[in-house]
Formats: sequence, C-alpha cells, structure tokens
Amino acid sequence: QVQLVESGGGLVQPGGSLRLSCATSGIIFSIYRMGWYRQAPGKQRELVATIISSGGTNYADSVKGRFTISRDNAENTVYLQMNSLKPEDTAVYYCSGTHPYTPALRYWGQGTQVTVSS
Repeated sequence: QVQLVESGGGLVQPGGSLRLSCATSGIIFSIYRMGWYRQAPGKQRELVATIISSGGTNYADSVKGRFTISRDNAENTVYLQMNSLKPEDTAVYYCSGTHPYTPALRYWGQGTQVTVSS
C-alpha cells in the first residue's frame, strides 16, 4: 500500500520559515520524481517544486529563491524548506510522487495547511 504523509504545516508570520516533510512508503522512492503542489481557496492546484532521482530540481517562478526542495533517499522522504514566507503562500500543500516511466503511477498525500498571517 502506497502512503505519502505530509507534516510540518502551520501558522507562521510573514517573513517566517517552515519546513514541510513528506514521508513515503510502498514505492521505490529513489527512482520517483517527487513534487510539492499547493492549492489556495478558490484556486486550482499549482506546482511549487519538483525533484527527480538525480537531484535535479524545478521551481515555480513565485517561489524561486525562497523555497528549496530536497530528498533523502535513505529515509524515503522529500522536504520543502520555505523561507521568506508571504501571505500569498497560504494554501494546502500536497506531496506527490510519480513513477519516472509510467506517469499514470502518480500518488498524492493528504495535504498539510500552511497559513501565513500576522
């Protein structure tokens, strides 16, 4: 059974930092392309960042220079370090894992709420 479990969300003031974690099981984590997505109220889910097995990364323009995605293949976990948070970063953040050769094999976590507010 595949599981992706996010943690680390919460309430933070503008300019603050949070670190999200996504612990996985049931997949060959080391080969999967992992990603973070977010969905704000009334908006569509959008890409935040992705990381492939070799460590190559991709970021949405809105988070470049502020967010860092990383992975620990020994711990089957992907992280999202979020710095200089803004109110517009408020959303539910979802972890996703996609098989590199079979894109239909895509899994999602349950999401974790991030709220940036003073």
